[in-house]
Amino acid sequence: MLSYRHSFHAGNFADVLKHLVLIKVLEHLNTKEKPFCCIDTHAGAGGYSLESDYAQKNKEFDNGIGTLWTLNNLPESLGDYVKVIKAFNPTDKLTTYPGSPLIIQHFLRQQDHLFAHELHPTEIDLLKLALKRDRRITVQHADGLKNTLGLLPPKTNRGLILIDPSYEIKSDYEIVIDHLIKFYKRFSHGTFALWYPVVDRARNNQLEATIKTSSLKNVQLYELGIKPDTLEHGMTASGMIVINPPWKLTEQLQNTLPYLADTLGIEGNGHYRIETLVAE
Repeated sequence: MLSYRHSFHAGNFADVLKHLVLIKVLEHLNTKEKPFCCIDTHAGAGGYSLESDYAQKNKEFDNGIGTLWTLNNLPESLGDYVKVIKAFNPTDKLTTYPGSPLIIQHFLRQQDHLFAHELHPTEIDLLKLALKRDRRITVQHADGLKNTLGLLPPKTNRGLILIDPSYEIKSDYEIVIDHLIKFYKRFSHGTFALWYPVVDRARNNQLEATIKTSSLKNVQLYELGIKPDTLEHGMTASGMIVINPPWKLTEQLQNTLPYLADTLGIEGNGHYRIETLVAE
């Protein structure tokens, strides 16, 4: 299925968590001079106008970056995240939200590289325009999950694989774990970041159970919810499962996720989880 368009959801609470984690991993990779490689399996359009009809339809960004945009005294890690988003907005007005490939590009040095995959026929053209023929970036109109295995291990032997599917169909939960395990066998010391939504907690429980009984090691889970779980339509929470996370990431999120749950939670129903799924 290729109907998913992230433009409707850009900058929402799920993007806040996803990109907060992404930025912390990229900052960590930048602490060493050695080059690194990033692989984005579901890159999307690259960047999103928050003034577009798509974004304005439900204004999901209002309960995400829109809330954080003007707040002062943010936790340090969250302040770093907002600073990156502000780099893509030329004025004090919030009009643009960068997707993961643009955020990764923001952190790339001359020696680093990004492989950005997108399968949607419209999104791929927008992605190429957004990334502007950057020699440090390879844009591929391909299935990122299928293509990534052949890129591992990267020549740099350092890097991040960001896996961010839409989960349009139930089997996506099984498919991403199958691929993740294969990736890990090829690049066991790399960092992997898997985003997931919570729309039916039973699917997430199964995903976590599969990880716990797999060959994966050093797996952390970070989750942010804005309302209680429900079987009704809609996402109530989302999370990032990170393999080989930077050593300070859990500490940073312990100082940030409670703030986000309080600030973005609807009618006081914000919640969060920080959990070790598999030890080192």
